[in-house]
Amino acid sequence: MTRTFDPHVTDIFRSAIADSIALHTRVLETDPTPLLTAAAAIAEALRSGRKLLLFGNGGSASDAQHVAAELVGRFQLDRRPFAAVALTADPSVATSIANDYGFDQVFARQVAALGQSGDVAFGVSTSGRSPNVVAALETAAARQLHTIALTGGDGGAVGRAAAIHINVPSSSTARVQEVHRTLLHILCDIVEREMA
Repeated sequence: MTRTFDPHVTDIFRSAIADSIALHTRVLETDPTPLLTAAAAIAEALRSGRKLLLFGNGGSASDAQHVAAELVGRFQLDRRPFAAVALTADPSVATSIANDYGFDQVFARQVAALGQSGDVAFGVSTSGRSPNVVAALETAAARQLHTIALTGGDGGAVGRAAAIHINVPSSSTARVQEVHRTLLHILCDIVEREMA
């Protein structure tokens, strides 16, 4: 069955793809050192018997869970499981902390409970302004965890709170999330190969 679509709908399709490609190209042309440094820190922690704690809100929560799944399960290689925990995945813990201590503490309290010196805390924020991600990274740094932030915009307070900052310089949440997913897949690929 053939259907004719309003040209405006086709424009939405083409514009979204073009904008995503443009932002991917912009990131491709930046210095890859922050991403490579993050991958090396994660691999070293896992190799030393430490763990990766991931967190973020909304789509970034999904990204945190996605990375944990790739590392505990597998990305491309058949290998041993890696210790990665998404602090977004237990709604009973998250909602009890939010109820008793406030939403700003929903990840920080979990980092305080689960994080140990030498672990890695990885916060994801498309805006760079998520107070609960900042609080978790600050708690992690105080407990001598390695800290990594993956952000959008100019990185904001989230980027400043991390020792390693990977930034996707755009104010479009959708486009940032698309590039974040690509970068996280690259990160998983590097970590997996390093560990193999």
